[in-house]
Amino acid sequence: MKIHQIRNATIIITYNNKRFLIDPWLMPKDFMPGFEGAMNSKVRQPRVDLPKDFDINHLPLDAIILTHFHPDHFDEFAVKALDKNIPFYVQNEIDLNIIKNFGFNDVRIISENGTDFERITLYKTQCQHGRREVVKPMCEQIGMPYDAMGIVFKSDKEKTLYVAGDTIWCDEVITAIDKFNPEIIVINACGATVLVGEGERLIMDIEDVKAISNYAKNSIIIASHMDTVSHLTVTREDIKSLKLNNVVVPDDNEILEFDN
Repeated sequence: MKIHQIRNATIIITYNNKRFLIDPWLMPKDFMPGFEGAMNSKVRQPRVDLPKDFDINHLPLDAIILTHFHPDHFDEFAVKALDKNIPFYVQNEIDLNIIKNFGFNDVRIISENGTDFERITLYKTQCQHGRREVVKPMCEQIGMPYDAMGIVFKSDKEKTLYVAGDTIWCDEVITAIDKFNPEIIVINACGATVLVGEGERLIMDIEDVKAISNYAKNSIIIASHMDTVSHLTVTREDIKSLKLNNVVVPDDNEILEFDN
Protein backbone atom coordinates (compact mmCIF):
# COMPACT_ATOMS: atom_id res chain seq x y z
CA MET A 1 0.00 0.00 0.00
CA LYS A 2 1.14 3.50 -0.80
CA ILE A 3 -0.47 6.77 0.24
CA HIS A 4 0.74 9.78 -1.74
CA GLN A 5 -0.18 13.06 -0.06
CA ILE A 6 -0.71 15.54 -2.92
CA ARG A 7 -2.32 18.61 -1.32
CA ASN A 8 -5.19 19.18 1.08
CA ALA A 9 -7.49 16.11 0.95
CA THR A 10 -6.17 15.14 -2.48
CA ILE A 11 -4.29 11.87 -2.11
CA ILE A 12 -3.44 8.93 -4.34
CA ILE A 13 -3.85 5.52 -2.79
CA THR A 14 -2.17 2.50 -4.32
CA TYR A 15 -4.01 -0.50 -2.90
CA ASN A 16 -3.72 -4.07 -4.14
CA ASN A 17 -1.86 -2.64 -7.18
CA LYS A 18 -4.77 -0.32 -8.08
CA ARG A 19 -4.45 3.46 -7.99
CA PHE A 20 -7.26 5.60 -6.56
CA LEU A 21 -7.32 9.39 -6.81
CA ILE A 22 -9.24 10.84 -3.85
CA ASP A 23 -10.88 14.28 -3.82
CA PRO A 24 -9.05 15.97 -6.72
CA TRP A 25 -8.80 19.70 -5.95
CA LEU A 26 -6.41 20.87 -8.66
CA MET A 27 -6.74 24.65 -8.93
CA PRO A 28 -3.62 26.83 -8.60
CA LYS A 29 -2.66 28.72 -5.46
CA ASP A 30 -4.94 31.65 -4.52
CA PHE A 31 -7.44 30.84 -7.27
CA MET A 32 -10.56 31.16 -5.10
CA PRO A 33 -11.56 33.40 -2.19
CA GLY A 34 -11.85 32.19 1.37
CA PHE A 35 -15.20 30.82 2.50
CA GLU A 36 -17.67 33.47 3.61
CA GLY A 37 -18.84 32.87 7.17
CA ALA A 38 -15.69 30.94 8.05
CA MET A 39 -12.38 31.67 9.73
CA ASN A 40 -9.88 33.73 7.73
CA SER A 41 -12.41 34.50 4.98
CA LYS A 42 -10.11 37.17 3.54
CA VAL A 43 -7.36 34.60 2.90
CA ARG A 44 -7.42 33.23 -0.63
CA GLN A 45 -7.09 29.51 -1.24
CA PRO A 46 -5.53 27.11 -1.90
CA ARG A 47 -2.79 28.61 0.25
CA VAL A 48 -0.15 26.55 -1.56
CA ASP A 49 0.43 25.31 -5.09
CA LEU A 50 0.27 21.69 -6.18
CA PRO A 51 3.66 19.93 -6.10
CA LYS A 52 5.75 21.03 -9.09
CA ASP A 53 6.14 17.54 -10.52
CA PHE A 54 2.49 16.55 -10.12
CA ASP A 55 1.01 16.08 -13.60
CA ILE A 56 -2.54 14.79 -13.58
CA ASN A 57 -2.52 14.46 -17.37
CA HIS A 58 0.12 11.74 -17.29
CA LEU A 59 -0.99 9.96 -14.13
CA PRO A 60 -2.09 6.32 -14.46
CA LEU A 61 -5.32 5.87 -12.49
CA ASP A 62 -7.75 2.99 -12.00
CA ALA A 63 -10.53 4.90 -10.21
CA ILE A 64 -11.51 8.25 -8.70
CA ILE A 65 -13.31 8.68 -5.38
CA LEU A 66 -15.07 11.87 -4.31
CA THR A 67 -15.95 11.87 -0.61
CA HIS A 68 -18.35 14.79 -1.11
CA PHE A 69 -18.98 17.62 -3.52
CA HIS A 70 -17.52 20.67 -1.78
CA PRO A 71 -15.39 23.31 -3.54
CA ASP A 72 -12.21 22.38 -1.62
CA HIS A 73 -12.47 18.74 -2.74
CA PHE A 74 -13.36 18.97 -6.44
CA ASP A 75 -13.14 21.73 -9.03
CA GLU A 76 -13.30 22.70 -12.68
CA PHE A 77 -9.61 21.90 -13.13
CA ALA A 78 -10.30 18.29 -12.18
CA VAL A 79 -13.25 18.20 -14.56
CA LYS A 80 -11.04 19.36 -17.41
CA ALA A 81 -8.06 17.13 -16.63
CA LEU A 82 -9.58 13.77 -15.74
CA ASP A 83 -10.45 10.97 -18.15
CA LYS A 84 -14.25 10.90 -18.37
CA ASN A 85 -14.31 7.10 -18.69
CA ILE A 86 -12.46 6.21 -15.47
CA PRO A 87 -14.71 4.59 -12.82
CA PHE A 88 -15.76 7.42 -10.50
CA TYR A 89 -17.11 6.59 -7.03
CA VAL A 90 -19.38 8.87 -4.98
CA GLN A 91 -21.45 8.72 -1.80
CA ASN A 92 -25.04 9.09 -3.04
CA GLU A 93 -27.43 9.83 -5.91
CA ILE A 94 -27.06 13.58 -5.47
CA ASP A 95 -23.31 13.51 -6.06
CA LEU A 96 -23.74 10.89 -8.79
CA ASN A 97 -25.96 13.24 -10.79
CA ILE A 98 -23.58 16.17 -10.26
CA ILE A 99 -20.58 14.20 -11.52
CA LYS A 100 -22.53 12.78 -14.47
CA ASN A 101 -23.48 16.32 -15.44
CA PHE A 102 -19.76 17.11 -15.67
CA GLY A 103 -19.48 14.48 -18.39
CA PHE A 104 -18.16 11.49 -16.47
CA ASN A 105 -19.54 8.30 -17.95
CA ASP A 106 -18.97 5.62 -15.30
CA VAL A 107 -20.19 6.99 -11.98
CA ARG A 108 -20.89 4.54 -9.16
CA ILE A 109 -22.12 4.75 -5.57
CA ILE A 110 -20.14 3.09 -2.77
CA SER A 111 -22.39 1.02 -0.51
CA GLU A 112 -22.16 0.69 3.26
CA ASN A 113 -22.53 -3.06 2.64
CA GLY A 114 -19.49 -3.15 0.37
CA THR A 115 -18.79 -2.43 -3.30
CA ASP A 116 -16.34 -4.65 -5.17
CA PHE A 117 -13.66 -3.24 -7.46
CA GLU A 118 -10.84 -5.36 -8.89
CA ARG A 119 -10.54 -7.73 -5.88
CA ILE A 120 -10.90 -4.81 -3.46
CA THR A 121 -14.00 -4.14 -1.39
CA LEU A 122 -14.87 -0.51 -0.70
CA TYR A 123 -17.21 0.37 2.16
CA LYS A 124 -18.91 3.72 2.68
CA THR A 125 -18.75 5.01 6.26
CA GLN A 126 -20.72 7.80 7.88
CA CYS A 127 -19.34 11.21 8.89
CA GLN A 128 -20.30 14.26 10.85
CA HIS A 129 -18.95 17.15 8.79
CA GLY A 130 -19.16 19.33 11.88
CA ARG A 131 -21.69 18.68 14.62
CA ARG A 132 -24.78 17.59 12.71
CA GLU A 133 -27.26 19.50 14.83
CA VAL A 134 -25.38 22.78 14.28
CA VAL A 135 -23.68 22.58 10.89
CA LYS A 136 -26.31 20.76 8.83
CA PRO A 137 -28.95 23.55 9.24
CA MET A 138 -26.28 26.12 8.33
CA CYS A 139 -25.42 24.17 5.16
CA GLU A 140 -29.09 23.89 4.21
CA GLN A 141 -29.53 27.63 4.71
CA ILE A 142 -26.78 28.44 2.20
CA GLY A 143 -27.69 25.65 -0.23
CA MET A 144 -24.57 23.54 0.34
CA PRO A 145 -24.89 19.78 0.95
CA TYR A 146 -23.82 18.68 4.43
CA ASP A 147 -23.16 14.96 4.00
CA ALA A 148 -19.71 13.50 3.40
CA MET A 149 -18.47 9.94 3.49
CA GLY A 150 -15.45 7.99 4.59
CA ILE A 151 -14.20 4.90 2.79
CA VAL A 152 -12.77 1.62 4.04
CA PHE A 153 -10.52 -0.38 1.71
CA LYS A 154 -10.32 -4.13 2.33
CA SER A 155 -8.39 -6.86 0.53
CA ASP A 156 -6.92 -10.22 1.49
CA LYS A 157 -3.54 -8.94 0.28
CA GLU A 158 -3.40 -5.58 2.09
CA LYS A 159 -3.85 -4.02 5.49
CA THR A 160 -7.29 -2.51 6.05
CA LEU A 161 -7.32 1.22 5.29
CA TYR A 162 -9.91 3.69 6.60
CA VAL A 163 -10.06 7.12 4.95
CA ALA A 164 -12.28 8.93 7.45
CA GLY A 165 -13.13 11.89 5.20
CA ASP A 166 -14.40 15.28 6.30
CA THR A 167 -15.57 14.46 9.81
CA ILE A 168 -15.05 15.38 13.42
CA TRP A 169 -14.36 12.76 16.10
CA CYS A 170 -17.81 11.31 16.68
CA ASP A 171 -19.81 8.11 17.19
CA GLU A 172 -19.78 7.39 13.45
CA VAL A 173 -15.98 7.29 13.40
CA ILE A 174 -15.89 5.11 16.50
CA THR A 175 -18.36 2.74 14.83
CA ALA A 176 -16.18 2.46 11.72
CA ILE A 177 -13.05 1.76 13.76
CA ASP A 178 -14.83 -0.86 15.87
CA LYS A 179 -16.37 -2.55 12.82
CA PHE A 180 -13.36 -2.68 10.50
CA ASN A 181 -10.38 -2.53 12.89
CA PRO A 182 -8.24 -0.63 10.34
CA GLU A 183 -4.47 -0.79 10.59
CA ILE A 184 -4.13 2.52 8.70
CA ILE A 185 -6.42 5.56 9.18
CA VAL A 186 -6.29 8.79 7.17
CA ILE A 187 -7.91 11.74 8.92
CA ASN A 188 -8.63 15.29 7.73
CA ALA A 189 -7.23 17.32 10.57
CA CYS A 190 -6.73 21.05 9.94
CA GLY A 191 -9.61 22.03 12.23
CA ALA A 192 -11.40 24.01 9.49
CA THR A 193 -13.84 26.27 11.34
CA VAL A 194 -16.97 28.25 10.52
CA LEU A 195 -18.20 31.27 12.47
CA VAL A 196 -21.29 29.78 14.08
CA GLY A 197 -21.71 30.59 17.76
CA GLU A 198 -18.21 30.52 19.24
CA GLY A 199 -16.94 28.71 16.15
CA GLU A 200 -17.71 25.21 14.88
CA ARG A 201 -15.04 22.88 13.57
CA LEU A 202 -15.98 21.05 10.38
CA ILE A 203 -13.23 18.43 10.54
CA MET A 204 -10.85 17.16 13.20
CA ASP A 205 -8.92 19.57 15.37
CA ILE A 206 -6.18 19.03 17.95
CA GLU A 207 -8.47 17.48 20.55
CA ASP A 208 -9.99 15.17 17.93
CA VAL A 209 -6.53 14.03 16.83
CA LYS A 210 -5.67 13.23 20.44
CA ALA A 211 -8.93 11.32 20.83
CA ILE A 212 -8.55 9.14 17.74
CA SER A 213 -4.88 8.52 18.54
CA ASN A 214 -5.84 7.30 21.99
CA TYR A 215 -8.82 5.24 20.80
CA ALA A 216 -7.06 3.57 17.86
CA LYS A 217 -3.79 2.90 19.66
CA ASN A 218 -2.81 0.05 17.35
CA SER A 219 -3.50 1.96 14.12
CA ILE A 220 -1.16 4.23 12.17
CA ILE A 221 -3.00 7.55 11.79
CA ILE A 222 -2.12 9.87 8.91
CA ALA A 223 -3.02 13.55 9.18
CA SER A 224 -4.17 14.92 5.81
CA HIS A 225 -6.10 18.03 4.64
CA MET A 226 -3.40 20.27 6.16
CA ASP A 227 -2.06 23.80 5.58
CA THR A 228 -4.13 24.55 2.47
CA VAL A 229 -7.68 25.87 3.04
CA SER A 230 -8.38 29.39 4.21
CA HIS A 231 -10.39 28.39 7.30
CA LEU A 232 -7.82 26.13 8.95
CA THR A 233 -7.07 26.49 12.66
CA VAL A 234 -4.55 23.63 13.02
CA THR A 235 -1.24 23.27 11.16
CA ARG A 236 1.10 20.36 10.51
CA GLU A 237 3.49 21.77 13.09
CA ASP A 238 0.69 21.86 15.68
CA ILE A 239 0.07 18.14 15.23
CA LYS A 240 3.76 17.26 15.12
CA SER A 241 4.24 19.10 18.41
CA LEU A 242 1.87 16.64 20.11
CA LYS A 243 4.49 13.89 19.59
CA LEU A 244 1.86 11.16 19.33
CA ASN A 245 3.58 7.86 18.59
CA ASN A 246 0.95 6.58 16.13
CA VAL A 247 0.30 9.83 14.21
CA VAL A 248 2.18 10.61 10.97
CA VAL A 249 2.04 14.06 9.34
CA PRO A 250 3.20 13.82 5.71
CA ASP A 251 4.28 16.84 3.71
CA ASP A 252 2.74 17.60 0.32
CA ASN A 253 4.14 15.22 -2.30
CA GLU A 254 5.35 12.75 0.36
CA ILE A 255 4.65 9.06 -0.26
CA LEU A 256 4.06 6.70 2.66
CA GLU A 257 4.52 2.99 2.06
CA PHE A 258 3.13 0.11 4.13
CA ASP A 259 3.96 -3.57 3.89
CA ASN A 260 1.14 -6.06 3.30
